[in-house]
Amino acid sequence: MHSKEPGLSRRRLLARIAPWLGVLVLVGATAAIASGWRAFGKRPQGARRARMERSPQWKDGRFRNPEPMENDYLGALLGIFHASPFASPKQPVATEPVDARSFQMQPATGLRVTWFGHSTFLLEIEGHIVLIDPFWSPRVSPMSWSGPKRWYGPLIALADLPLPDAVVISHDHYDHLDYPTIRAMRDWNTTFVVPLGVGSHLEYWGVPAERIVELDWWEHTKVHGLEIVATPARHISGRTFGIGDAGTLWSGFAFLGEKLRAYCSGDTGLFPGIKEIGDKLGPFDLTLIEAGAYGRWWSDWHLGPEQAVLAHQLVRGKVLLPAHWGLVTLAYHAWTEPIDRVLAAAAKANVVVAAPKPGQSIEPLALPPFVRWWPDLPSHTAEQDPIISSHTESIRGGR
Repeated sequence: MHSKEPGLSRRRLLARIAPWLGVLVLVGATAAIASGWRAFGKRPQGARRARMERSPQWKDGRFRNPEPMENDYLGALLGIFHASPFASPKQPVATEPVDARSFQMQPATGLRVTWFGHSTFLLEIEGHIVLIDPFWSPRVSPMSWSGPKRWYGPLIALADLPLPDAVVISHDHYDHLDYPTIRAMRDWNTTFVVPLGVGSHLEYWGVPAERIVELDWWEHTKVHGLEIVATPARHISGRTFGIGDAGTLWSGFAFLGEKLRAYCSGDTGLFPGIKEIGDKLGPFDLTLIEAGAYGRWWSDWHLGPEQAVLAHQLVRGKVLLPAHWGLVTLAYHAWTEPIDRVLAAAAKANVVVAAPKPGQSIEPLALPPFVRWWPDLPSHTAEQDPIISSHTESIRGGR
């Protein structure tokens, strides 16, 4: 008789504490939401919302891509069981010390770019300075205590950057639109150029409305003489729980000087509109194209390495600098795989690739000698793990 009592006692104890465990879970979830509430941003309303609804990209209450999105969300979740053991670095990542004084000297070629890891760039073009997708926080998350953590700290203090003519945001995902970073910039005398709807977040965080310019695809603005054009992209948006709500627009950007041109893809899958960007706005002296954080399950959201090289060709780029890698773990592949696969694809396509260290400034029209600064790690090849966006047969033919 006594052998049954321990089990019975445990069940009774569990029955007694279960409601309290539920309360603790609820409190924890509430605390998580509360701690990140401000970072979630604010949904567009009023005149801003009305303008969004007039966009050709707005259909059935949200922004839509011209091509259907065929991502496998279940496969993306299960893919964690096949993650590379090298998805995050085992050793410190090699970085370049950033000397703020170096920005006081104009680039000899009129074009210089500094990569701070992932998708953050300082672009200097014909005397204009553009800061792209600035991310200075410790984590990719609305919470300071949870979420993917960056592999190395910021390579320069925000206050030590040269004041940009424009801060450009490609879309409102946390690795591109960083709340603490924007809050730190809210008093800067600069112009924030963003896709439709994203200005609602910035204004909510303290950026004056008169310093925010919101653009639809193909719309343009001039900032101190530099023409900035919002270009189409194939992606999604959203800062709340679940898969993106598409309540704000996503885009790439073209930067058009009098003689020099640069293109930033933002996050995008491959789609026929990329060729149209090249036809209308190219050729480009420099392309900053996302090539990392990919997976076969979300190949309509992200290009992957081989399609990044193809996109560079389609927009008629001269020098490709791969973006969206080298700072945080957001996918299952080895952290060095994006650049290795880009270089392999570029060699076959006769494409020039720049591969600076994080923090290194380069002039694409006068590239320094190639230096492999990342380790040689086991990873998949294009043949082993092809990344192919759907509905792209028309622009892949013959390649």
